[in-house]
Amino acid sequence: MPIYTIRHRTIYVYSEECGLSVNQARLRPRELPGQRLMAFSLESTPRLEDFQEGPDFFGNPTAIFKVAKGHERFEICTESRVDVSWAERDAPPETSAWEETAEALRTPATPEAQDAIQFVLDSPLVKVFPELREYASASFPAGRPLGEAAFHLMRRIHRDFRFIPGSTSLQTTLEMVFQTRCGVCQDFSHLMLGCLRSLGLAGRYVSGYIETQPKPGKPRLVGADATHAWVSVFAPGTGWLDFDPTNLMLPGPQHITLAWGRDFSDVSPLRGVLYGGGTQKLKVEVDVLREDGSPSLVEPLIRAKS
Repeated sequence: MPIYTIRHRTIYVYSEECGLSVNQARLRPRELPGQRLMAFSLESTPRLEDFQEGPDFFGNPTAIFKVAKGHERFEICTESRVDVSWAERDAPPETSAWEETAEALRTPATPEAQDAIQFVLDSPLVKVFPELREYASASFPAGRPLGEAAFHLMRRIHRDFRFIPGSTSLQTTLEMVFQTRCGVCQDFSHLMLGCLRSLGLAGRYVSGYIETQPKPGKPRLVGADATHAWVSVFAPGTGWLDFDPTNLMLPGPQHITLAWGRDFSDVSPLRGVLYGGGTQKLKVEVDVLREDGSPSLVEPLIRAKS
């Protein structure tokens, strides 16, 4: 299984001096049964102060810090070394009918189901509206197994919505994405979550990285990758099943998990409050490098950028 070195560089440039910023970062990959963090480092300019680490509400590794020195440019760089042992899958595992899962979430009898309830409810960026349920219902006829139905929904989203980098922003609502039929990985994940929740199913937003490859005959572009997003669906007795609607694939050894939550607002890699600074420009570069130099096991259909 592959070992990856991941370099994540974030740069903010301000039009005026920023006297103080207080920040929250989720840049350390999670420790999971199929994912082992071998090494992690973080550097910044200016220097970070009052640096504290610990898990957030969802168990994601989270750092809180401030930058107290006056600055017009802030750069933070992390490097992670991750051993990934997820199995490659072409189809989801066998599951019970989706209606049984929805019923189990209405009357949760296990700690896992009780925890999953929070991922059925509306969240800040994923608010269910009638058209979502209508769209989702085509993939969820009576009696269809949950995994099969979610896979069908993923295929339809990939077919019906266009991946257009830069077509949306943090101000773009889920309704706008549904109307324009275009977006990026964050939007497609929010869309799939909204569809699942409209039927009483639990879906969580997963933030992470994906290894991408250049077109045949072209050199790999340093800094061309970006953070990625996909969806997990709760299946009682089985656990959480991952689906990547952007790339029409079941996440496996190419996917590295950073964090999960109800939507992007719970897992933003870096966010903060500034005192001063004026307007700002943001630049993010992510390199996902397979250490052994071997080719990817699966070629994504679309380069994943968010």
